Amino acid sequence: MPLLQVLNLSVRFGDAVAVGRISFSIAAGETLGLVGESGSGKSVTSLAIMRLLPSGAVTGGSIRFKGTELLSLPEKVMRPYRGRELAMIFQEPMTALNPVMAVGEQVAEAVRAHWPGLGRAEVRERVLAALDEVALPSAAKRYGEYPHQFSGGQRQRILIAMAVVNKPALLIADEPTTALDVTVQAQILLLLRRLREKHGLAMLFISHDLAVTAQVADRVAVMQGGCVIEENRTAELFRAPQHPYTQSLLMAVPTMRTDRTRPLATLQ
Repeated sequence: MPLLQVLNLSVRFGDAVAVGRISFSIAAGETLGLVGESGSGKSVTSLAIMRLLPSGAVTGGSIRFKGTELLSLPEKVMRPYRGRELAMIFQEPMTALNPVMAVGEQVAEAVRAHWPGLGRAEVRERVLAALDEVALPSAAKRYGEYPHQFSGGQRQRILIAMAVVNKPALLIADEPTTALDVTVQAQILLLLRRLREKHGLAMLFISHDLAVTAQVADRVAVMQGGCVIEENRTAELFRAPQHPYTQSLLMAVPTMRTDRTRPLATLQ
C-alpha cells in the first residue's frame, strides 16, 4: 500500500476548477516531483492534501494516507496529522514565519502542539536538535532571535526544522528554493536529501524548476491546467518526454548545449 494515494482529486472555487481529477501515489521513502508552470494547480494540490484550503473550496475524490481517508476526517481528527505525520515547507520563508516571535519559540510551538506533556527543557532540547540538524549556525545562541535577523537561506532552514522536528512520514516541500541564490539553493537541496536518507522521509517536492526537481525526485508528475498530463521515472521523463507540453517545458530550459542564436521554446 502506498504511503499517500491521491485518486481523482478535484478542487473547485465557485465555477473555477483549480484541480481536475488528478491521481498519483507516493511510497514510503520516495520523492515525487510535481512540476508545472505557475497556476497549474501544484500548490492547491498540496494544500488539499494538508486540508488547508480556504472554506470556499469544494474538493472531491480521495486522499488516503496510510490507508486513512483524509478528506472525510473531522477537523479535530485531522489536526494531529498536520505537523506530526504530514508536514509542509511553505513558500517564502519571510512571510511564513511570524515576524514578532523568536524563531526558537516558533519551532517549539510545533513540538508543543503534538507533545503537550513535555517540559520546557525537553521542548528546547528537541528544538535545538532540529536546528542543529538543519545546520543553522550557532542555534543555541540564536534561539531567541527574530526572522529579520536571519538570511533567506537561514530562514528556509528554520522552516525545514519546524517541518521535521516531529519526524513526519511525509514532507511536502512547496517551492523550497524559490528566491534563493544558486549556492544556497544547492545547500538546501543537499539538506533535504540528507534528511530524507536519515529519517526515511517520503517527499512531495513541488517546483516550476525542472533542473532542481531532477536532482531530488525519484519520479516526476507534470501538471498543466489542473491536470497531471504525464508521469514517469525522473531519468526516463527527461530522456524521452511523451507529452508535447512536457517537451516544451524541457526545451524552454537553457543548457550548455543550447543554441544561443535561437530563441528558447515557449509554452503552448
